[in-house]
Amino acid sequence: MQATLQRRGDRTWVSDRRNLGMAMVVHSRPEVDGGGGRPVEARGLVKRYGDARVVADVDLTVASGDVYGFLGPNGAGKTTTLRMLLGLIARDAGSVRLFGRDPARDPVAALAGVAGIIEEPRLYSYLSGRANLELLAALDRGGAGRAEIDRVLDLVELAERAGDRVSEFSQGMRQRLGIASCLIRGPRLLLLDEPANGVDPAGIRFLRALLHRLAAEGMTIVLSSHLLGEVQEVCNRVAVINEGRIVHEGELADLTATTAPGYRLRASDLDRAATALRLLPDVRGLRREHDELAFTLAGDEGTVALTRGLADAGVGIRELVREQTTLEELFFRLTEPDVNAAEDVAA
Repeated sequence: MQATLQRRGDRTWVSDRRNLGMAMVVHSRPEVDGGGGRPVEARGLVKRYGDARVVADVDLTVASGDVYGFLGPNGAGKTTTLRMLLGLIARDAGSVRLFGRDPARDPVAALAGVAGIIEEPRLYSYLSGRANLELLAALDRGGAGRAEIDRVLDLVELAERAGDRVSEFSQGMRQRLGIASCLIRGPRLLLLDEPANGVDPAGIRFLRALLHRLAAEGMTIVLSSHLLGEVQEVCNRVAVINEGRIVHEGELADLTATTAPGYRLRASDLDRAATALRLLPDVRGLRREHDELAFTLAGDEGTVALTRGLADAGVGIRELVREQTTLEELFFRLTEPDVNAAEDVAA
């Protein structure tokens, strides 16, 4: 094996002579207590690169047992925020607490019971999947033994391929091995940055089932993703970041419940129907899509005025469908507010 361990104080490096590089892993002593407090509390986080303020006054609160979705367009500041949460980069302002401890001041104590992957797992391609896990387990003094590694490999469905070199793994298998490298630490808090990147639909379905299982076992999960449908399937709370600022944080159910319901209307005369609907104060975002009108209503009681207004205009209703607002629609409303105004039907 060309990868060797080097220790200095409370940090351990993996020296890889083949790659002529160094991968640093901050680990905690087994006897260090993970501390109390919420899994994640961040207040007023700021990060600058030169004159660019890429993260601006970000507040995040993750409670025990949350599956917390962290959403935002590319370049919005998601990965930078996660790096600050784990103490991988210095913050310019603000505070971070993981289970009540600051990872910048006391990384060993703060990261006890914490594991995560930022961007993508870094694995030794010339080693087998099992050897990668054994090497990582060695970084934690008193870390996972063979039985625990076997259990985790089975959990991520890699037991049959554990002896193969990682260079022979698909992207989805690499992602699963990366998650396994986190799980061998037995974390209470797991942070995953875009874990579904490059993964096929079957792999995404497996990832969804795995996250459901881990959450059911009591693990707290922070999930950064651009796959909004997957976040809607697994997360109970979300934060949306845009241009370095949080534009929403809270329960996913509350976010969808407070949004005006959407409707689609097919009628005998769409032009006359559009004219009638423009006169109703509860109708918003009216637009024509092919052979139907799409819009939102300020409340369900608005349907009474809507049907009366159409009848008075001599318009017959062929179909009126109430739609559940998706997370994707909410996401674009929060991050691209001007788009909705541009879509309104011209008077």
